[in-house]
Amino acid sequence: MTTTYPTQAGLAAATTAAVRVRDLSLDRARTFLTLLVLIHHSVIPYTHFGHTDPASWIGFDCIVLATDSFFMAMFFLLSGLFLWPSLDHRPRIGSLARDRLIRLGIPFVIAAFTVIPIAYYAIALRADPMLSFVDFYRNMITVGPWPSGPLWFLWVLFIYTFIGGAMYRISRHTLDPLNRLASIGYQRPFLYIVATFAITAALYVPARVYFGPNEWLSFGPFAVQESRILLYAAYFFMGAGIGACHPEFGVISAGGRLAKQWYVWALLAVLPYAAMWGFIGIKRGILGNPPDLPMWYEAGYGLAFAAFSVTVIFAILAFFLRFQRAGWSILDPLQHDAYGIFLVHYAYMLWLQYALYDLQWPAIAKAGTVFVLGLLLSWATTALLRKIPGSHRVL
Repeated sequence: MTTTYPTQAGLAAATTAAVRVRDLSLDRARTFLTLLVLIHHSVIPYTHFGHTDPASWIGFDCIVLATDSFFMAMFFLLSGLFLWPSLDHRPRIGSLARDRLIRLGIPFVIAAFTVIPIAYYAIALRADPMLSFVDFYRNMITVGPWPSGPLWFLWVLFIYTFIGGAMYRISRHTLDPLNRLASIGYQRPFLYIVATFAITAALYVPARVYFGPNEWLSFGPFAVQESRILLYAAYFFMGAGIGACHPEFGVISAGGRLAKQWYVWALLAVLPYAAMWGFIGIKRGILGNPPDLPMWYEAGYGLAFAAFSVTVIFAILAFFLRFQRAGWSILDPLQHDAYGIFLVHYAYMLWLQYALYDLQWPAIAKAGTVFVLGLLLSWATTALLRKIPGSHRVL
């Protein structure tokens, strides 16, 4: 049976429209991911197995298991998409590093010295109500630990971007193999998804077995989950490979088969998600929830994790390409403020959770309050910050 691929001549007339549609879809997908980050941080204290608040609900465990398994990988994928086109339009690669330093480095430094200490003071105050903020701040900065919360994404993304720029300097064709794979995915998305699974699983599973799932590499506020360093790099450069040449003819094209089969990938994502719950059941019910799990367990869970990540990522992309291509979306008002919301939300989330801790509310009511107020406060703060002259270069 012969597979028909799109020709340059056949698709050239629709290129401009396709790019416009694709960009709108991806912008909305990125905004959706930002909301998922806020949902994730809103419900974590109220999970059944890992709760830090008296109220809990098992449904929040389902949410956290899903979001933690894919949304940061998807952020890296989307961040890599426009790396090559951005480099194509710059006379000097150093200008990209400068711009990314402004866009990523400055927010990281400012938030590491402001948002993060304010956020974690709420946790410290729960343990020691007499602790002053000055003493807490001084100890965090000088002695540590100095966690970065969700801000770790910024400095890791900067490193990947720097590496990508160096690869581009060596040769603009460095990512051609990944781009050809993405082109095949226009008509055969299943092949592309299987290839992405193979690549990411090969990088993630051995790292998970060796480092374990919860170890973090950290130096001051610079931290990253050891087992996921290569996983996130893979998604970033897979994204860069998609965007390296004619992405409108690739796997995430609005006219490709991925978008038309969005429900297939959504259904496929259920299988590895159920498998992860199966492994959790084995860990708790059969193995007795030990601190150190056997190698076969980590390898099996790692495979399910990698499979769920890739299927749910492309299911979401397919959904947005299929249904969020044009017209108005409820996500649109948040689009320009999404990055700022990501930067500042963590402090609001932790202090709202602190304020609600002693209230005898159901977990759903607490989490819902934290999400709604956290979103509104973060949005308002971002709107104010964007009024600062020159802030548009950062936010």
